[in-house]
Amino acid sequence: MPALGSKALGTCVWIWIFSGGLIFFEPSLYEFLFMAVLCVAAMARMPLFVSTTPLFFLLFPFSVSALIAGLQVRYGSPLGGFVYIAVTIYLLLTAFFVANFIAGEPERHIKIIRRAYLWIAMVSATIGVLAYLGLLPSADLFLLHGRARAMFKDPNVYGPFLVLPAMFLLRDLFFEQRSRLLNGALLLMLTVGVFVSFSRAAWGHLAVSGLLVFAMCFWLEAKAAFKVRMLVLALVGTLVLAITFVGLLSIPEVASLFEQRASMSQSYDTGSTGRFGRQGYAFDLALTHPWGLGPGEFRHLRIQEDPHNTYVNVLHAYGWGGGFCYYLLVFFTLWRGIVGMKNPAIRGALIPVMAVYVPLVIQAGIIDTDHWRHYFLVVGLIWGLTANTAIFGLRLPVRRRLR
Repeated sequence: MPALGSKALGTCVWIWIFSGGLIFFEPSLYEFLFMAVLCVAAMARMPLFVSTTPLFFLLFPFSVSALIAGLQVRYGSPLGGFVYIAVTIYLLLTAFFVANFIAGEPERHIKIIRRAYLWIAMVSATIGVLAYLGLLPSADLFLLHGRARAMFKDPNVYGPFLVLPAMFLLRDLFFEQRSRLLNGALLLMLTVGVFVSFSRAAWGHLAVSGLLVFAMCFWLEAKAAFKVRMLVLALVGTLVLAITFVGLLSIPEVASLFEQRASMSQSYDTGSTGRFGRQGYAFDLALTHPWGLGPGEFRHLRIQEDPHNTYVNVLHAYGWGGGFCYYLLVFFTLWRGIVGMKNPAIRGALIPVMAVYVPLVIQAGIIDTDHWRHYFLVVGLIWGLTANTAIFGLRLPVRRRLR
């Protein structure tokens, strides 16, 4: 790839990733900018790698099944259904692009994506915290039902969006001494940003991802001296977080909302029409509709709210074929990430990404993640970082370019 073209592509990717935190409507600016990124990538002759082609080939059966499912719409808007499907196909394509972008120059390109993501995450967290505290003009624009959402449509997306850059910073905190204070301050801001989303899934996601980063760094990367340092940093960090949250919870409004959100049993979770009750009904419907129901159709049937389970939603929205392709995507992404941990050259970058992806896979069982932009970004990062890793005993021919 020519140097000038590579620089232009890197700049465009930076802007595109930054726009991932500006999701007020759908299709979003993120989708429109991706078209520009593809054009620049074509002009820069960005290579496509054989090792990423399974990701691309999943697009074909998924698209066919999804389009057939779109024809099953009876009560909702057929146009809205096809727009929903088009966005999903588009997001799958973004994962394929990111995989090849990273595979081309892993060390340089992961830095471009990481820096852009960290910038927009800090902007989002700052807006979310200031809006929640009422310190921002027109703060209600960045809140939903008293919860921070920043420039997203939903606090339940805003919160998890901040987790990946937080995990990058956490790993740096353990191994980079020069920027430790700065990384710690940024990590604290992102953590508070997640907290004011008042999303239980986001809280759990941050906690589990943090534990995974610590465990994988402790057992796979750190030498004896670093292990002692990691334990000390973990204790100090926990103390700082505890003091911060005690301060926040001393505000009556914060304490009241926290008590409400922290409750393990809420009205929309329990009963036959609650979150878990309607998921059983949704699976029963999926088993009797191999072509799917069509996007958004479930809420027009007996229960007037979505099941909030990605693994059943993909069967409804994209049919059995599309759902099976989605399950394959999850399986192979996990497999590549786990196998990739054996490669010391990529392990440092892969640990935070896998620490985020594993909870995302679990979280998908209680919330819809099939339109989360950062979910497909994480998928693309895993495939790109592992492009030259032996899978199933075979070394993938990363250096062969598709013609």
